[in-house]
Amino acid sequence: LESLGVLAGGIAHDFNNLLGAMVGYTELALMELPEDGSGVQSHLEQVLGAGRKAADLVRQILRFSRREPPTLAPLALTPLLKEGLKLMRLSVPPRIAIEADFSADPDTIMADATQIHQVVMNLCTNACQAMAEGEGVLKVSLKNRRLEQDREFLSMRVPAGDCLEIAVADTGPGIPPEQRHRIFEPYFTTKAVGEGTGLGLAVSLGIVKNHGGLLEMESAPGKGATFRVLFPAGLEGAVPAARRPPELPRGRGQHILVVDDEPYFGDVVRQHLVRLGYRASVFQ
Repeated sequence: LESLGVLAGGIAHDFNNLLGAMVGYTELALMELPEDGSGVQSHLEQVLGAGRKAADLVRQILRFSRREPPTLAPLALTPLLKEGLKLMRLSVPPRIAIEADFSADPDTIMADATQIHQVVMNLCTNACQAMAEGEGVLKVSLKNRRLEQDREFLSMRVPAGDCLEIAVADTGPGIPPEQRHRIFEPYFTTKAVGEGTGLGLAVSLGIVKNHGGLLEMESAPGKGATFRVLFPAGLEGAVPAARRPPELPRGRGQHILVVDDEPYFGDVVRQHLVRLGYRASVFQ
């Protein structure tokens, strides 16, 4: 696992450089478009948004490979789940229906948005793959719960009190009893070669545990499976007020030296500095 982490970190670092160029040049293209850029501007904004989300995922891989703790901030779960289901609808077979029930209020926890997004996508993907015939129902819900006593599963524990519950359920054949104690093991999978790595649930469990939550499973033969993620609640009013980003300083012809080992990074920075009124020289 450590070797895989080092490999993933190296690939992610190189890929992050490519993403930096894509995001940087897209930003420059948007700046040069006229106000009536219409469809072109909209397309570039979509490219920019996708590039930034990809960069977030790469940062997640880098944090994993470097064993860095999650970056916690107030996170509203309802928009995150809606975005996850929007992505799932692009890839699930047409005969799999998606049902959503997001009734939690409040719905905020302290969490790393990229990591929680990864958990949701892993659970939804597994649920869809469990419905092998390409037909069934994927149910995703978010609700407030009150635990009357501490809840434990494996090495995870959530204390009694208010919590938020994410539930992902499928209508597949269920998980056989002899496999239930192994599904969270790294590399354990019932899928054919090339269809899965066996890391999805193991990674999800680790993320949930690091967030002080609990991930549990319920299944019965012929009745599908339900995975529940529980997070302690109690963050009402914790979302900070939105602040405008500070205005970038404007130059008056000052000369700035830029050094970077990636040529396109240096070029992107140079062009931004020139737009802000500076002179810039780039060296590798």
